[in-house]
Amino acid sequence: MRILPIEGNTQRLDGGAMYGNAPRMLWQDWSAPDDKHRIDLACRAMLLETDDAAGGRRRILFEAGIGVFFEPKLRERFGVVEDRHVLLDNLAAHGVAPGDVDAVVLSHLHFDHAGGLLSAHGDGPPRLVFERATHYVGAAHWARAKAPHPRDKASFIPVLHELLEASGRLRLVGDDGASDLAPLVRFRFSNGHTPGLMLAEIALADGPLVFAADLVPGMPWVHVPITMGYDRNAELLIDEKRALYEALVPVHGKLFFTHDPKTACGALRLDGQKYKADPVDCATLR
Repeated sequence: MRILPIEGNTQRLDGGAMYGNAPRMLWQDWSAPDDKHRIDLACRAMLLETDDAAGGRRRILFEAGIGVFFEPKLRERFGVVEDRHVLLDNLAAHGVAPGDVDAVVLSHLHFDHAGGLLSAHGDGPPRLVFERATHYVGAAHWARAKAPHPRDKASFIPVLHELLEASGRLRLVGDDGASDLAPLVRFRFSNGHTPGLMLAEIALADGPLVFAADLVPGMPWVHVPITMGYDRNAELLIDEKRALYEALVPVHGKLFFTHDPKTACGALRLDGQKYKADPVDCATLR
């Protein structure tokens, strides 16, 4: 088994929006803002490679980042830094072509987590770049994406939903979390950020690894009270975060961070009454 952080296109977003009701005097020490009050954010994917007894290799990609599907005007509005499909470039650097990916697990379908599924703007009609992969999405979140609330309607990509449906390679995961990725991968669900956010938990010998998605976007958000302005229900998210930590800390659980610009993995621990995380090299996880 091999776990690889795969960097996608990066973003710069308003720090106040990313830190919710936390005052700037607090969060600016964690994330230094630029002259437009924006902070640096990763849109990181995770590649899980496993070898079977017959010598074959299976590759599961967790999320796809924001990609470069936006037209230039929107790319500027949403702070996308690069004008090329960085995720595909970095997969190629690891010797992985889009057709080598067997499955893509999507925590949710907001554009900064799923936009990387689409081809680059200007490269013909939009298409799915992982042409062979089965795409896993929580059923409850799929329903939200198809009929979004006005508050988060702009976060979704309607053409992506159409392409996923037409592909015949969309798998909706029910509330029980059952899928054919078990027992290696099991799913938990969270509703504080968006309905039906699907958290993938990978079974490892030294404790489970949870792809934390937007429940815990990065190291600063490990602090239980810290939420984002983008969260639909901050109080619920705090309760869900605490419940996850209570389950993971006794079994040496770890988190994978998609938006932290510096740290990809963190090992959870309880320090007195506060939960903290220590950086971990993903390459050492087995």
